[in-house]
Amino acid sequence: MSVSTNEINEIIKICNTIEDSSFWARITKSKLVLIGIYFNITDTMSRLGALHLTQHTGPKHTATVIFFHGSGSSGADMKEWVRLMVKSFSFPHIKVMYPTAPAQPYTPAGGQISNVWLDRAGISPNVPEILDSIANIEVEVKNLIKKEHDSGIPSNRIVVGGFSMGGTLSLHTAYRWDRNLAGAFVFSSFLNSNSIVYNELKNLSGVRLPPLLQLHGNIDELVDLSWGQDTFNVMKSLGVEGDFHILDRLGHSINKRGMILIKDWIEKHLPEI
Repeated sequence: MSVSTNEINEIIKICNTIEDSSFWARITKSKLVLIGIYFNITDTMSRLGALHLTQHTGPKHTATVIFFHGSGSSGADMKEWVRLMVKSFSFPHIKVMYPTAPAQPYTPAGGQISNVWLDRAGISPNVPEILDSIANIEVEVKNLIKKEHDSGIPSNRIVVGGFSMGGTLSLHTAYRWDRNLAGAFVFSSFLNSNSIVYNELKNLSGVRLPPLLQLHGNIDELVDLSWGQDTFNVMKSLGVEGDFHILDRLGHSINKRGMILIKDWIEKHLPEI
């Protein structure tokens, strides 16, 4: 019996169209992991799921936003969540991309399979980063950006951003993997206190860094507000310019006010040309 990488990838694509809460989605993904291990096809676990888009509404595409979802979610969920908050998160010249994280074991969930960008030792700033996991997703994110380059969109016309873990990924992307990006926005996110992002920025001097927009609810029950504030303060001390907004009466979520702030900020940093 043999199973090809392409066959498994096709099944993963189908599985990623099913709601994450679905019992059958979880069972199918678990079986796929076992198949991959049995046939030594481990690279399938690092590949992204379904990509969802909001196309530019005008005649010409001159900029791109890549919006990363939080742990256990999907690109489709993130796109719909944003739509519910602001109705129209679209631009005449900007394409918005909502990629889906690879399905992989997630340590804070007891090792269960989940759509996560990277694995963590725990949801806390006081644990070490799992660098191998971060390196795996680096390849995928760089591929996303390269495809935009290939279509004529340079790094300085690309903004990355995300919610929760998606925001953490955006910080690695804009301040480690491509510092020529137009900016990064993060919503309810944080970096570990000994993050490799900080260590790499400490070794830079005289380098222009992308601007940062950070937002956080003041009653966030999962990612404490102080974690986000500490992250922003360290980034600022390392030369990153930006703004931090505290959103009143908001838990671990996005809201309309926050999304309007993000939309206005995107329009400022990715103007029509």
